[in-house]
Amino acid sequence: MADLGYVEGQTVHYEFRSDHGEPAKLAALADELVKLGVDLIVTWYTPPAQAAKRATNSIPIVMALAGNPVETGLVESLARPGGNITGMAGSAAELARKCMELIREMLPKSRRVAVLANGADPFSKPFIEYARTGADATGFAVETVVMKDAAELDKLFDQMAQDRPDALLVQPSLPRRRIAELAIKQKLPAVSVIHGFVEEGGLMSYAPAEAEIYRRAAAIVDKILKGAKPSQIPVEQPTKFELLVNLKTAKALGQTIPTAMLVRADQVIE
Repeated sequence: MADLGYVEGQTVHYEFRSDHGEPAKLAALADELVKLGVDLIVTWYTPPAQAAKRATNSIPIVMALAGNPVETGLVESLARPGGNITGMAGSAAELARKCMELIREMLPKSRRVAVLANGADPFSKPFIEYARTGADATGFAVETVVMKDAAELDKLFDQMAQDRPDALLVQPSLPRRRIAELAIKQKLPAVSVIHGFVEEGGLMSYAPAEAEIYRRAAAIVDKILKGAKPSQIPVEQPTKFELLVNLKTAKALGQTIPTAMLVRADQVIE
């Protein structure tokens, strides 16, 4: 927004709200923003976008990123979103399939992958479906583990420790840092489709280039603040993707990352 000429405190004022990993708070937070009379709401991930949509049908909503917004009912179509929502559509469900290919490359002898999904996020359905498609194509057996509440995480990881999958694919709207910690504790290679997972200790991610997503979302916000209608602004999709690897985590897991994967990685955390 600063690059577009906005000056915080002068030409624009921001109100930040977070559920701090507790999705049950999203409805109240969205209602709070509506009562404040904000001119526009920017959301990150599907649950906040849906909470904002339920809270208002008049205030413009820009998705900084939301997975498969047509399938989850946020917009009518990417070309003609309709209503008061537009923004950036994540391709995380499709990337779940790509992650299966990367797990196969990293762990060629692996046979079973657990998919950890967020039961509070409607995006979990397409995420699981694409993960299963990718697993079928790469010869993996898949076990779906659904988290209904963050308090269940330790129990779920204890269960996975007994079942011993070869790797874990993590839905991006889950508590990333805690999952990364538990995965290291259980010696479980964990992969996701969001940069922050690797930055917080996850082993690997294949995800849209976040800086570009933020720039495009800001450009959409700028258009709306200058009078454009969300219903007439097509939802955009990421065009650049990045592979991140955390070598520190690999060492903690006793896992060797293939040289070819490290060479083509966009970022290696050491």
